[in-house]
Amino acid sequence: MPVTLIKYQMKKLLVSLFVACLALTANAQEKEKTIKIPDWIQDVKLTGYGMLQYQANGQEGAKSNSFSLRMLRLSLDGRIANDFYWKAQIQFNGNTSTLGSSPRVVDLFAEWQKYPFFMVKAGQFKRPFTFENPMHPIDQGFMSYSQNVSALAGFSDRAGMHASNGRDIGVQIQGDLLKNAKGRALLHYQVGVFNGQGINISDVDQRKDLIGGFWVMPVRGMRIGAFGWTGSYARKGTWTETDANGQQVERTGTRSLSQRRYALSAEYKVNDWTFRSEYIHSTGQAFKTRMQKAEHSGDCTLNPAIGDKADGVYALTIAPIIKKKLYAKARYDLYRSNAEWSKAKTMYEVGVNYLIHKNIQINAEVVRVNDRSLADHNYNMADIELDFRF
Repeated sequence: MPVTLIKYQMKKLLVSLFVACLALTANAQEKEKTIKIPDWIQDVKLTGYGMLQYQANGQEGAKSNSFSLRMLRLSLDGRIANDFYWKAQIQFNGNTSTLGSSPRVVDLFAEWQKYPFFMVKAGQFKRPFTFENPMHPIDQGFMSYSQNVSALAGFSDRAGMHASNGRDIGVQIQGDLLKNAKGRALLHYQVGVFNGQGINISDVDQRKDLIGGFWVMPVRGMRIGAFGWTGSYARKGTWTETDANGQQVERTGTRSLSQRRYALSAEYKVNDWTFRSEYIHSTGQAFKTRMQKAEHSGDCTLNPAIGDKADGVYALTIAPIIKKKLYAKARYDLYRSNAEWSKAKTMYEVGVNYLIHKNIQINAEVVRVNDRSLADHNYNMADIELDFRF
């Protein structure tokens, strides 16, 4: 079945489910009207959140300041026969360069959760790589995910993949093991097999990504983990390469780029404080252009500017000024697109998060950027967001 038809049917089904859920909610409020929901369908909820943004950028030659609609997401989730959890989520974007990519399905999966030590998830969902990747965009705490997570966990992936929000299509197992006397698990594991192409795209090179990790939890609130990723990213199209005779030859077909990555992570959350740091290293070539269309065809030329290595690290603190209300925050965020200091981009961020209500908050921060790939290395940024949930 064509990918575009599958995407259309998925979106049509999800929108129909949203409409049905709204209808159920409205009818439930009318006492004289009742709808019998089968007993095996439980806890169905329609939720969502929105993020509104103002950002100013002082980079020489690229100055800007603008209001934007960062994103709106709608989710429908629930349980089936107690043991299965399911979720469907759509994302809408405001200011985008390719409006055709919005709306799009970001999550569509089911997970068997009968046993906490062995759960099985299938569908489209977050890759099991790093602590930060699976975090809610609002709970993550800053104006965006860290540079290394964005570039190396499938958001704006360095390999040239289309924006995939850290997600892919596949199957995963995970669970908690070794409970202590108080019933708290001391070890968590997770491992999955994925297409390697990002969201809403079928496999191209018939190779699969194997991604997994584990973490230990020696004390309450602390996690120390390690993750690994081996696989490929591919596309169909044309490119030029040098043959055995030293001649430039144009090729047409499927070009597959192997990808090898690992991450080391640590987090400690205690008394409303958050400390988190992660290092990621990547080996693998990247395409010169970023894929924008659902079709696999395109420019398969490699990007020589960034080579086959990259790494990055971040460290952050979120500290309560008024518990559960007002927080101060700071983050050191370094990414090297070619694993060399000549391409290092470092962001020093400080700011505050203020919770007007448990479902409404304002986030503000200022950033000093040092980008060694630019002629003028240093510039400033400012970001203010209004985030809400429902």
